[in-house]
Amino acid sequence: MALDAETRDQLIDTVRRFVTERLRPLEAQVAENDAMPDDVVEEMKALGLFGLSIPESYGGLDLSMEDECLVVVELGRTSPAFRSTFGTNVGIGSQALVMFGAEAQKEKYLPGIASGEIITSFALTEPEAGSDSGAVQTRAVRDGDHYVINGAKRYITNAAKAHLFTVMARTDPNKPGGGGVSAFLVESSTPGVTVGKSEKKMGQQGAPVSEVFFDNVRVPAENRIGAEGEGFKVAMQVLDKGRLHISALCVGVAERLIADCVAYMSERKQFGQPLSSFQLLQGMIADCKTEVLAAKALTMETARKRDAGQNVTMEAAAAKYFASEMVGRVADKAVQIFGGAGYVADYGIERLYRDVRIFRIYEGTSQIQQVIIARETLKRGG
Repeated sequence: MALDAETRDQLIDTVRRFVTERLRPLEAQVAENDAMPDDVVEEMKALGLFGLSIPESYGGLDLSMEDECLVVVELGRTSPAFRSTFGTNVGIGSQALVMFGAEAQKEKYLPGIASGEIITSFALTEPEAGSDSGAVQTRAVRDGDHYVINGAKRYITNAAKAHLFTVMARTDPNKPGGGGVSAFLVESSTPGVTVGKSEKKMGQQGAPVSEVFFDNVRVPAENRIGAEGEGFKVAMQVLDKGRLHISALCVGVAERLIADCVAYMSERKQFGQPLSSFQLLQGMIADCKTEVLAAKALTMETARKRDAGQNVTMEAAAAKYFASEMVGRVADKAVQIFGGAGYVADYGIERLYRDVRIFRIYEGTSQIQQVIIARETLKRGG
C-alpha cells in the first residue's frame, strides 16, 4: 500500500532520527560484542520496523515496494547489522507466506511476525546448493498428514534467533532442478531442528548466520506453502522483492560513505589545504556520487514497476547487480580518501568496507544476477 506523501515523510523522518540518534552511536559496540542490544530490538518493534511489508490486516505497515525502498535507504546510513535484525521479517523470511500462504497460515503467523515477537528465517542455501539453488538436497517425504524433513542448510541469516523457518525441500527426487522442490513453514521448536553455532564473519557483526539441521522433522502437511513442486517458484518471487530491498540498502550505505568522505575532506588538510580542494579526490567523489544516483534511480524505478504489477525479474536483478557492485567501489574509494585513517578502526570506514562485501553474494551473487539479466533480455528479444 502506497502511503500518502505526508505519512511517508513522517515515517522517513522518524527512521532517519532513529538511525542518527540511536543506532549510529552504537555501531562500534555492536561490532565489538557481535550482538544486538535487547533495548534496541524493542525500540525497532515499537517503531513497526518488523512489519514494514506485512499487510495492515495482520498488524503490519503494508508499505509499497517504493516506500519500503525509501525507508531502507535511510536504514542504510548505519551499520547493516541493524537492518538485518528485522530484515528477514520484512523480506525473505516472511514474503513466501505473504505472497503464497493460505489464510489460516497467515492468521497464525503474520501478526507475530509484524510485531517482532516471531523472528523468521529463509532456509534455502545448502552445502551443495548455493548459487545453484535448484540443486536442493534437503528431502521432505510425505507420511500421512505430515512431511518428514531431513537435511542441512548453511549460511542462514538470523537462524540463531528464529522462531519460524521457510524451508525449501525436495518432495520429488525424480524431478531435477527446481521442479521437485516445495516450501514449508517449520517452527524452530519442532523436534529434530537444531541450529549450529553462529559463524565468525568478515563483517556485519551482530547479524548472526548459522547452519540449520533437520533430523526426521515432522511437519504438518498444512504447513506447506502452495502446491507440491512450487517451492522454487515461491523462492524466486521472494528473491525478486528481496533484491530490490538490498539494492536500496546499498544506496543508503553508499550515501553514508559519501557524506563521511565529504566531512573528512573538509576537515583534513594536506600541503596546507583541505583535501576537498584536490581535484583527484574531487574526481573520486564525483564518481561515487554519479554511481549512487544511478543505482537509486534504477532501484526506485523498478520498485514503482513492481508496485504497478509488472514483471521485474530482470530489472530487480540489474538493480541488485549494479547497486551491490557500486557500493563496493564506493567503500573502496572511501578507504582511499581517508588514507591511513580509513584503514584503522576508529573512523568506522574499514568496518563498512567489510560490511558491504556480502551484498555481492547473498540473495544471489553478482554472477547469478548476470545470468538472470542475460536470460531475461534474450527472452524479451532485447
